[in-house]
Formats: sequence, C-alpha cells, structure tokens
Amino acid sequence: MNEIKVRRKLEEFFLEDLGEGDLSSQTIFGDSGVGEAIIIAKEDGIFSGATIITEGYALFGSSIDVNVHKRDGEVLKKGEIIADVKGSMATILSGERVILNLLQRMSGIATVTNQAVDILQSQHTRICDTRKTSPGLRLFEKYAVRCGGGFNHRFGLYDGVMIKDNHIAFAGSITKAVEAVRNQTGHMVKIEVEIESEQQLHEAIEARVDVIMFDNRTPDEVARFVEITPNGIITEASGGIGFHNLADYRHTNVDYLSLGMLTHSYKSLDISLNVK
Repeated sequence: MNEIKVRRKLEEFFLEDLGEGDLSSQTIFGDSGVGEAIIIAKEDGIFSGATIITEGYALFGSSIDVNVHKRDGEVLKKGEIIADVKGSMATILSGERVILNLLQRMSGIATVTNQAVDILQSQHTRICDTRKTSPGLRLFEKYAVRCGGGFNHRFGLYDGVMIKDNHIAFAGSITKAVEAVRNQTGHMVKIEVEIESEQQLHEAIEARVDVIMFDNRTPDEVARFVEITPNGIITEASGGIGFHNLADYRHTNVDYLSLGMLTHSYKSLDISLNVK
C-alpha cells in the first residue's frame, strides 16, 4: 500500500472518531500513565494490515512503541499475538477502534480470498476482485485481496476502459463503443468488453479488444467461449460465481474469475486489543 495514502486515510478516520478528543481516555488517564497491550487473533484466518498498526499509532507521535509479529498474508491461529503495543494508556485506547476496524475487515477479506483460491485450485485461472468495495476503503480492501492470494481488477473508472451492457445499449453496439474509445484514448489504455452471448463475443473479437469478460455464463459456456477467443485476448468470467460453484470453473481455462463477494460479502475476522 502507498504509505502516504494510508496516512491520509488514517488521519481522516481518526478525525472522524476522535473529533475534539477522546473524552473517556483523556478524563481517566490524561497525559500520564504508561501501559501495555496486545493485539490478538480470536479466530483462525489470514492476516492483513501490519501497516495499519504501525502507521496508525505513529500518527499519535512518539508515545507508542509497536512491535508487529505477523506479516501480511501469513496464517493466523486463534490466540496468536499479532502485535505488542506499549506507551501512553490514553493513546493506546484512542487508536484502538479505528485500527481494529481496519484489521478485522482487511483480514476478513484476505481470509475469504484465500478460501476462494483454495477452492478453485487452478494453476492457470486467477481470482480477482471488482469495484464493489466500500466507499473510502478501496485502497485497504484491494490490498487485502492481494494478501489472500488474489489479484486486483482496475482500481477505479480512471485506470482502464470497461464497456458494460449499459454502455453498449447507449452506444448502439460493441463496435461503436470501442471505436468511440479508440478515437479518444492512447495506445496505453486497455479496453475490456462485457459480453453475454456468442454473437457479442464474435463482435468483441472483431473489434480487437484487449479483454473479454463473460458475464453470468455457466462453466460450460465459459469453456466454449474461451476456445473461441484468440490467443492474445485476456478472458474473464464474472457474475453468479461463489463458493457453491467456484470449483466448476476450474477446468474452463479462463484467465480470471472476478468475484464481487470478496469485498462485499466477507465476514470480518475477530481481532481484539487486550490490556496486559
């Protein structure tokens, strides 16, 4: 993760939570008193968010010493200590909630991504995310996908062209939509087209797009569409794919499976901060 972006986001989150200050911790402890705490896993999973702990507490100044024991992408076992935190008691508690919220969500996403990769068990097809992320948290959620062994699709509308069904409907055809894009973008911009039929597949191939995404197609349809698609065009399947049928796509030979569930249907991992 870009550390500058991480710091700016954390500043925003802390400002939202702290406002004019932590009334509870400040009135009880003030600026005095040193304490120790541990961040601990309450269930098994995949860890993501080491930078959140170090950069989060660093924003409060030099009053906190942090020692992180786990690396991003490592397996967590219930009861394992993720990090030790020592310093101002008020500061430890003031930073606790924001840091834990992010750790729990990121580790939850990393865990569900890792489960998806394990279920698919493919040497060729990659699991990737979508733009179905929480507003304001995309940086963290997409990083967590990578920690779980997945890959990232585009980060936003700005870093790649994806022509979807509504674009095609408004433009009149795949051909017209692709021509409009090519007339206004340079050669470094990739073009992906979402298709729903074999007729659209042939039109996308004829338009010489870079990526073709098979939307809401069965494993058999995906396998057949992959066979039709020339080498040099990246293939992707999405829509209606979850743990219940993920393994069915193992032998389709599609390049990517993009799963919105990674970032919109995950369960946060149970992680706590306990005072020593």
